[in-house]
Amino acid sequence: MSELSEIPEIQALFTSWKSACVKFDISSRASIIQLVATLEHIAQDLARDEITRVALGSHASLWTDLRKLWRDLTRAQLTFWDVDDDEIGASNKDEDLRTVCGSLAKFTRNLVAGVPENQVKAYENEPDMRRLLHYHTSWSAMEADAESVSVARVLAQALSNMVTTNEALMSKLWETYLNLPEDQNSRLLTSPDPRTVLTVLIFISNCIHGSRMRSTMLTRTTVGARVCVSLLDDMMKLYEAEESSVGAQAFDIGYDIMSQLIEQNLVPDLYGKFAISEEIIAPHQTTLLKIVDSYLQSNQMHSNLSEPQHNLKVHQKLSPMLASCFFELSAFARKAIERSIRSPFGSPSPASNDETLNDQFLPPAELDVMLPKACEALVLVTQCIVTITLDSEGENTDERCVDPSEPNLKTFFLETRSDDGGIVEILIVHWCPRIRKRPQHKDPQQTQLDFNTSSGTLYGCWEFCAMESRLCKILFEHVEAFQLS
Repeated sequence: MSELSEIPEIQALFTSWKSACVKFDISSRASIIQLVATLEHIAQDLARDEITRVALGSHASLWTDLRKLWRDLTRAQLTFWDVDDDEIGASNKDEDLRTVCGSLAKFTRNLVAGVPENQVKAYENEPDMRRLLHYHTSWSAMEADAESVSVARVLAQALSNMVTTNEALMSKLWETYLNLPEDQNSRLLTSPDPRTVLTVLIFISNCIHGSRMRSTMLTRTTVGARVCVSLLDDMMKLYEAEESSVGAQAFDIGYDIMSQLIEQNLVPDLYGKFAISEEIIAPHQTTLLKIVDSYLQSNQMHSNLSEPQHNLKVHQKLSPMLASCFFELSAFARKAIERSIRSPFGSPSPASNDETLNDQFLPPAELDVMLPKACEALVLVTQCIVTITLDSEGENTDERCVDPSEPNLKTFFLETRSDDGGIVEILIVHWCPRIRKRPQHKDPQQTQLDFNTSSGTLYGCWEFCAMESRLCKILFEHVEAFQLS
């Protein structure tokens, strides 16, 4: 026991703690109220300064008492439904146990903050805290009771504080959670509470920062991929959150996490994990491409010439994936278009090769519902390729930037080919002519109407036309990237 524990104020806190623990009876509501009041009071003092946390943690018996509280609480919380047939009584008991859980989590959270010795001693409670977290993030708990959401948030904060800045514990916790069976995982990222989501995202960001191993587990394990799916879902929901709000902060942290994965060269792994069998593009793959596109353009605007080699490594890892995506998406889109303009007799419809026809077309022979999504992804991939190619040109003009022996990414994209040709050739030969040949409508709304009433060809779909136009616009605006004329 340290000399700090002899300080009168610390002695008073410890005496209060010891008295509450000795008298605590989890089946007595009066005892629960007294324990909660003591925990809340001590938690406030623990939050004020590190000396109090160190001094109180130096009492060995405190950790024995804390272990017993967590163990008894877990047993009571997870078994009381089995023994109480009184629905009203069970509900009141559940409410009392939630209150104890929230206060005990708050006490633990504050006790371990920034004190490595306390973190190690408190970590033995992690299995019980994990089980309670799973309970309070069940669908029924989060939907039926807002208090469970609050308890889950404090539990998450306590677990985060328990390992923050402690590499050994952080790795241990990370490996444990990413290897759990699916039915034992908490659902924190699906919480309706932005503050809970923010807490979890900060924890994830801290865990993967500077750790290749933990970042790799996030992208290659089944649980890790599910975490990333939930993360992208949260980012889509929080994208328009009011600036400076908790939701906006959560979005920024989520973007930072994805940026770290991009810089760790793990996006190709994640893109593959998001794939859905027999679909050319999955929703989360599209969201991932949007983030990659945003990252590359932002990096281009705020490029740091002191780290050109790092940027090049990121671009080199992304380029094969982007080229492969481009060829797959382009081939799919072209075949879908060809099927749509084929007449019922197996030959191309007149509208596909007669430029004099303007308003009278055969209806599409076939519509592929994935075509708009494929076109959206194709635009995103093309933008990423152009950004990398332009950056490659800038690097080549600055002798400080890269090692001359490194492969030139502009050359890579120009020389990489599929059975249909190279990237630039496909853009010019297969896409731009379609834009010139497709029928023109003065009113975009009328174009959409024609498509919906089956009185126009697939080119009558205004959304699809816009996708094609963006491809051509990208090519013409950045023609210098490929030295085209």
